Amino acid sequence: MADVHADVYKALADPTRRALLDQLMERDDQTLFELCSSIAMKHGLTPTRQAVSQHLDLLEAAGLVRTQKRGRFKLHTIDTSPLAQIAERWPARKASS
Repeated sequence: MADVHADVYKALADPTRRALLDQLMERDDQTLFELCSSIAMKHGLTPTRQAVSQHLDLLEAAGLVRTQKRGRFKLHTIDTSPLAQIAERWPARKASS
C-alpha cells in the first residue's frame, strides 16, 4: 500500500500533471491533443506532446488516470479513488477547543 501512495505523491508533485488532472476534472474522455491544447490555453504550459504523453503514463501508473481506446483515439479519464485512499489513511481531525 505504501508504494501506491508513493506513486500518487510523485504524480501530484509535478505542476503539469496537476494541470492535466484539473482538465480531466472539468471533462473526462479527452484525447492527448485536447489535453495538450487545454493546458496550453488555460494554464500557460507548453510541453511537447511526447512530454504530456509521459506525464499521462505516470498518472495512469499511479491509478489517477484511466485510458480507453476508441477507434484510433486513446481517451483519458480521471480516477480519484487513490486520493480517497490517502484521505482514509489520514482522516480530518476535529479541532480541539
